[in-house]
Amino acid sequence: MQPGFLDHLRDTLGEIEAQGLLKRERQIVSPQSGRITVRGPGGEREMVNLCANNYLGLANHPEIAAAARQALDTRGFGMASVRFICGAQDLHRALEGAIAAYLGKDDAILFAACFDANGGIFEALLGPEDAVISDALNHASIIDGVRLSKARRYRYANPDMDALEAQLRQANADGARFKLIVTDGVFSMDGHVAKLPDICALADRYGATVMVDDCHATGHLGDKGRGTPALTGAGDRVDIVTGTLGKTLGGSMGGFVAAAQPIIDLLRQRARPYLFSNSLAPAVAAGSLKAIELAERADAERAKLQRHTQRFRQGLSDAGFDLLPGQTPIIPVMTHEAVPAQRLAAELDQRGVYVAGFFYPVVPQGRARIRTQMSAALDDADIDFAIAAFADAGKAASVI
Repeated sequence: MQPGFLDHLRDTLGEIEAQGLLKRERQIVSPQSGRITVRGPGGEREMVNLCANNYLGLANHPEIAAAARQALDTRGFGMASVRFICGAQDLHRALEGAIAAYLGKDDAILFAACFDANGGIFEALLGPEDAVISDALNHASIIDGVRLSKARRYRYANPDMDALEAQLRQANADGARFKLIVTDGVFSMDGHVAKLPDICALADRYGATVMVDDCHATGHLGDKGRGTPALTGAGDRVDIVTGTLGKTLGGSMGGFVAAAQPIIDLLRQRARPYLFSNSLAPAVAAGSLKAIELAERADAERAKLQRHTQRFRQGLSDAGFDLLPGQTPIIPVMTHEAVPAQRLAAELDQRGVYVAGFFYPVVPQGRARIRTQMSAALDDADIDFAIAAFADAGKAASVI
């Protein structure tokens, strides 16, 4: 190894820690749920979990576990190869069909993660004569995917529709052959929903295709959990939906693209993360199939999730916290700087509430926060406990 390289890395890590930006991982020794068991220096203890993407509480659902267990017994542990070499199991095609039917698209294609889905779609579909117009707050996977493509790049400020229209005009002036507008459905750090009807109206006016990353919506927002197109009334006008199986839909792993048949067919031929990554494990495919079935009929869980969201948001507002406005189960508690975010998280940890601080580079400088997320796995007593803990911890951390 080159002399000094490891010393350089240690120095970099030291600088990160000195700035209060070092991230530390904790050990969970229980299934993911509203209450989890966490192992720390003082031993194991139960905590109320407010930072999972387990919106419907399906991550430990017994029917999903049973479906995964059966697939493990009948289809094995893994595929040990990529699909174009060894083929796909029937479970994979069944899952793709279920995703497409759920979201009202011709077909779907599975990836190891939605990061891979977003990372592979732009390069496969667009050339240097085309344009991608991207929201400035889009997820890192979209940003990286756009960078990997040869398409011209345009960015508009969130959620500024005048800025989007200006970029569409510029793309036309630059002679773009095809234009693709891409946006998060729910912006994961802030919790607000994209203006899909306005975006689609502009797409119609300027002849553009619309793509939505719906990772923080599919399963729990909109009619039957069909995501932000259903929630906002944009419906079928959204041409491409990318999403994940790692959040609401069981919480395991895997991502997908759902779209018109030619889009899916070309991705099977050219999307590099699909071509060069192993197929999802059979147990994941089977469990995810069951998760979609459960999510589609989970109206009671969606109603419970909405009640928790309203109660928790009101409780924190009454306590004096600075919250970002929104309607989704993502409720950011703003501290603005990294150190107060870490201090508040530590105080909440002592009080039995499991949260994480978010700060640069995950969010911009000066926009640090505790991002809390509601789950149908929580009960009313958990919400009351968490509100009281936040009020006490906020005073101890000098945040309120």
